[in-house]
Amino acid sequence: MQLVIVESPAKAKTIEKYLGRDFKVLASYGHVRDLPPKDGSVDPDDGFSMEWQLYPDKAKRLKDIQDAAKQADRLILATDPDREGEAISWHVQELLRQKKALPQKVDRVTFNAITKQAVTDAMAHPRGLDDDLIDAYRARRALDYLVGFTLSPVLWRKLPGAKSAGRVQSVALRLVVEREREIEAFVAQQYWSITGQFEMGGTPFKARLARWRGDKIERLTITNEADARAAEADVKAGHFTVDSVETKPLTRNPPPPFTTSTLQQEAARKLGFSASHTMRVAQDLYEDGAITYMRTDGVQMDGSAISAARRAIADRYDGGYVPDQPRQYQTKAKNAQEAHEAIRPTDFGKDKVGGGDHARLYDLIWKRALASQMASARLERTSVDLSDGTGKTMLRATGQVIKFPGFLALYDEGRDDSSEDDDARLLPAMAKGDAPAKTGVEVEAHETQPPPRYSEASLVKKMEELGIGRPSTYASILQVLKDRAYVRVEKNRFLPEESGRLLTAFLERFFGRYVEYDFTAGLEEELDDVSGGRAQWQAVLERFWRDFKPRTGEVMEQKPSEITAALDEFLGPYLFPDKGDGSDPRVCPNCGTGRLALRGGRFGPFIACSNYPECKFTRKFAQPGGSDGADTGPETLGTDPESGLEVTKRSGRFGPYIQLGDGKEAKRSSIPKDIPAEDFDLDYALRLLSLPRDVGTHPESGKPIVAGLGRYGPYLLHDGKYAKLTGTAEIFDIGMNAAVARIADAANGGGRGRAKAEPLKTFGSHPTSGGEMKLMAGRFGPYVTDGTTNATLPKTVEPDALTVEEAVALIDARAAKGPAKGKKKAPAKKAAAKKPAAKKAPAKKKAAKDA
Repeated sequence: MQLVIVESPAKAKTIEKYLGRDFKVLASYGHVRDLPPKDGSVDPDDGFSMEWQLYPDKAKRLKDIQDAAKQADRLILATDPDREGEAISWHVQELLRQKKALPQKVDRVTFNAITKQAVTDAMAHPRGLDDDLIDAYRARRALDYLVGFTLSPVLWRKLPGAKSAGRVQSVALRLVVEREREIEAFVAQQYWSITGQFEMGGTPFKARLARWRGDKIERLTITNEADARAAEADVKAGHFTVDSVETKPLTRNPPPPFTTSTLQQEAARKLGFSASHTMRVAQDLYEDGAITYMRTDGVQMDGSAISAARRAIADRYDGGYVPDQPRQYQTKAKNAQEAHEAIRPTDFGKDKVGGGDHARLYDLIWKRALASQMASARLERTSVDLSDGTGKTMLRATGQVIKFPGFLALYDEGRDDSSEDDDARLLPAMAKGDAPAKTGVEVEAHETQPPPRYSEASLVKKMEELGIGRPSTYASILQVLKDRAYVRVEKNRFLPEESGRLLTAFLERFFGRYVEYDFTAGLEEELDDVSGGRAQWQAVLERFWRDFKPRTGEVMEQKPSEITAALDEFLGPYLFPDKGDGSDPRVCPNCGTGRLALRGGRFGPFIACSNYPECKFTRKFAQPGGSDGADTGPETLGTDPESGLEVTKRSGRFGPYIQLGDGKEAKRSSIPKDIPAEDFDLDYALRLLSLPRDVGTHPESGKPIVAGLGRYGPYLLHDGKYAKLTGTAEIFDIGMNAAVARIADAANGGGRGRAKAEPLKTFGSHPTSGGEMKLMAGRFGPYVTDGTTNATLPKTVEPDALTVEEAVALIDARAAKGPAKGKKKAPAKKAAAKKPAAKKAPAKKKAAKDA
């Protein structure tokens, strides 16, 4: 028996169909072990040796692989054809070697597409594990670990509120923050445009002012209304004739097939997908055999694929759309071993695969790959100059005509932040001396615009241009920035959060070298040299660690007050911008004598007055130079007539709140957002402080009903069970009858109950079981059932297109596998059986050490 190891069960299921009975295919379900999240997992003093730890949830998977390996004559490691795939194979081999279960013969095979031809060809040409790729994996993993576990403790102690920093993630965050600084520093400039409206032969067109009073007009030449109106008058008064017509032929070549990076960019532009979603959908398409491997820097296609694409073009269009020679694209990847074939369909004859997002992404990949082998588009660009006869005033009209669409008939690449292109307008036929009819003059005021915030597509593009990180990691990097709330996404654009801005400032001030774009890109090149066999991985790590470790020690020795003072100076221009009137931007707007400065607090930084505690003015960190949201200290609302204590309105970490009295025992209540500011007074504050309110006794249970304000909003509480209220006012207004009804509704599922799920589609009776076959919407996706067996639809199958035959086949295939394994009882029995021996296990377990 020959044992084949792949990453995913979907991939295992697909390739198992292509291999004979002598093969058994098992999935590792991704990586099986990693560096333990603790100090000492990487030892720089011992040649950067690493201790690896098995993922707890992979123990059973490895046991299955281990048992099968003991029965196998040959182990075939068939994980993905990249660095991570090579690492998974290496980990599996090392673990089996430790368990003394490694077969005598071990081979490594890779295939760029999960098709029968690709798989059988790969099996016929095995190789050994690539030590250079494994070294590159170890270098990257150790480097990321050392940065994270060395820098994060510095952040926790010196920068309250910071969660972590990463080698590439922090540089990506810096890009977002720097763009926001550019936007904030941008000063808009007004300019004016003058456009003549004409008509020739019944076709209207526009011509912009290109020369006025003998001077050439650029975009920012006319900057005031007086000049704009003077130019308008001259255009209105002038009699314009065609002075020259210039026509230039243009050729547009198709873009190459997708790489990982360009796929993420185009899916973001055209489909609105995040980078992580694009990679998940592409992974499904790859594992179902629809496309080639989706993690690649390469733009070239296999010769047989090029031939297939050219045949598909000839079948779809006429012969003019097929270029005389096949198009060859050169990869920009510096490491040939990781520059695999471009992302393309495995069958160009299939223009549709699956449904939903899978169908949309496949359509994009199919069109891009096919267009890459199509003929160039031929265009004609025309420029027409209209002169008033004196030569002092001249208008220019531009346009273009597509003479032959070529690849544009199928696909046109999207662009980031593109504006209307005047050249794309059509112009009527004109010749020198023609006098088109003038129908009007447009005068428009404009303002220059700041650079746009990064979208996922433009940020990925920028990172690739700078050489930061690698395309296969971009999706996870951007997701980490969002998950850690360093950035937020609004209208598909990245905005830095307060924590992200502060972290970037801290790193720029104290670890400037390590967030420099050139340094990060240079380190990436060194790591590529490792994977290409041109550098030794420990030497690369040693050069980095030699400078990085002492720097973290120096920062750790500084007092928090010294860190804050340094950041106050570093961020001064941002936090306290020049007001333009010569006054000191740091003067406290509350007391007028104190000076504002950055302060560190338990929950992060803030701006405070130097006259504290006499002046309690504070401002959030992320409010440069403004007073919006500033807190000038507690606001006294009045005195509680019962206790005689002062009632104050304050601002806290989680928003505004009210407080009765002072000290730790003071009663407090948050101020709900649904209370209008104009209605909030001492009376309302006392009502909030009096909560919870006793509504009365339930007529059936005899137990009290209370109304209150909790973490999740206003509520009713009866016998330990809650019912939601619609607003804060209802806490004080609701009566007994309404409260009893609301509690009864909550007990019955909100009065709605749970409706029986309706089938999406019915197929009639199953030929064997006799049960009615239905297509249902399940929690984890659509499935088909006959009432006894449930079969999940593959992700690339469109539910609406499912046929009776396919439904029967899916149910029969699921039934043939037998009932699903129990997930509740079995673990309980095993746990009970192993309890007495559990105390001995820790003494025997040791993490594997890689020297």
